[in-house]
Amino acid sequence: MKQRLSLNGRRLVLLAVLLPLLGLFVFVVLRAGPLAPVPVVAATVEERALTPALFGIGTVAARHTYRIGPTVAGRVQQVSVEVGERVRAGQVLGEMDPVDLDERLAAQQAAQRRARANVAAAQAQVADVSARRAYAAAQAERYEQLLRANTVSADAVEAKRQELQVAEAGLNAARANLEAARQELGRVQAEQAALVQQRDNLRLLAPVDGLVTARAADPGTTVLAGQPVVEMVDPASLWVHVRFDQLRAAGLRAGLPAQIVLRSQAMQPLAGKVLRIEPLADAQTEEFLAKVVFDTLPDTLPPIGELAEVTVAQPALPPAPVVPTASVQRVDGRLGVWRIVNDALEFATVELGASDLDGRVQIRSGLQAGERVVAYSQRALAARHRITLVERLPGVTP
Repeated sequence: MKQRLSLNGRRLVLLAVLLPLLGLFVFVVLRAGPLAPVPVVAATVEERALTPALFGIGTVAARHTYRIGPTVAGRVQQVSVEVGERVRAGQVLGEMDPVDLDERLAAQQAAQRRARANVAAAQAQVADVSARRAYAAAQAERYEQLLRANTVSADAVEAKRQELQVAEAGLNAARANLEAARQELGRVQAEQAALVQQRDNLRLLAPVDGLVTARAADPGTTVLAGQPVVEMVDPASLWVHVRFDQLRAAGLRAGLPAQIVLRSQAMQPLAGKVLRIEPLADAQTEEFLAKVVFDTLPDTLPPIGELAEVTVAQPALPPAPVVPTASVQRVDGRLGVWRIVNDALEFATVELGASDLDGRVQIRSGLQAGERVVAYSQRALAARHRITLVERLPGVTP
């Protein structure tokens, strides 16, 4: 009997220890474990007007970039400008080594003088033969008259006719020689013009007023045809290449005013406008690409590639249901919000409208004003989760 009582006592002691532990375990599971309520911050759907704006990050770029180099392979003789230097249209930026072009030009000039002399000689020959032909023609005519007067023989007249024919043949030959001399002069002049053009092409000239951004080759470097020696941009063509989130870019169009904040001039916003929306979007990052131009360029031009923050203002919209942007989630491929109904979660699919920079977005369909939605949660939600409302979440809410 005593042994049985001792066994029952041990059982009672064991139960007295296990029951509190089991209760503590259940309490921990329900309050701090996976079955515990998820702390959330709720927001009320408001009916209000919205002034949408878009925010994007971009880089300063040049619309027109010029890469100046030789038209034929050669060695760089000199580069006359430095990076950051402003140049004028037609200014010499550098020059290629002419090698033997100057000597070839001198030889061609001598050939041109010789061709001109040949033309002058041919012209003199034509004049001489023309005089001989005129004399032969006069003699032939005179002998024809004497033959009619029976004062000369027919053989003498025939001799004068032959002299006239010889003179005419000589004149034709002289004229042919003159034409050949002129053609030769034209060929020499064309070759000389080609050499002059080649020589001029060795001088690297600025096509427009601009800013030198790079020296791609130094004197003594051998470069290929078309390889740039100097790179420059047109400062008046600077713009910002901006990326906008496709999900937030509704209403983006050309002509909208924009505010540009350069990283180097964060306290001096610059006015601009959207010039155009690129027809090709970035499928990888799901962004639209746009070009934003400055209304007035800053006195100190920003470096090419400098980061810039761009805010595009849009016209105010009429009142509509509005929720915090943070409340919008994508669940199983559907875009929506977690709606709170009788302290339970219900996922509502919505159609989004425009958004502003204060973190609010319009709801076109799927919600009504006055409904409660989850703005922030401590972790990802599911319909089975229990929730507990809190004022804010450390490290999550702003």
